[in-house]
Amino acid sequence: MPRLETLSEVQRRTLEFFPCQEHESTPWVRPGKPLSQCKVALVTSAGLHLRNDQPFTRDDPGGEYSYRVIPSDCDPADVVQSHFSIGFDHTGIYRDLNVTFPVDRLRELVSSGEVGALSTSFYSFMGALRDASGVIEETGPEVAARLKDEGVDVVLLTPT
Repeated sequence: MPRLETLSEVQRRTLEFFPCQEHESTPWVRPGKPLSQCKVALVTSAGLHLRNDQPFTRDDPGGEYSYRVIPSDCDPADVVQSHFSIGFDHTGIYRDLNVTFPVDRLRELVSSGEVGALSTSFYSFMGALRDASGVIEETGPEVAARLKDEGVDVVLLTPT
């Protein structure tokens, strides 16, 4: 892991002043049934979307806090990344989408019976937000409600 002094001034200042989220309680719970009976959803911060969907933009200085819906039965070749952060190497994702969006692995787990089913929709957010309040207050709860309405038991969260 790089030390702060090895980073560019912009990266260093961003990390030094980025607010750390603190929660009074732990939002994690154990599923009430085996994974083989659970409906699983995938939520990522990799800035992914369908090829014909609107890309994520740089218009908001705090970062775009909207999300994109990706059908769980999509063709992975139709999923593209518009994450524009220079803070990581995109090569791995370009070579194999499953690095950050393991849709093929989840389908294999359903086929083998280790996972009960996949949700109808997966969700993608733009990572590298300078201001996460829009996700915390608006789009995060909206996606959580959609997942709950669909009867999702487990959510696999994947970063960029």
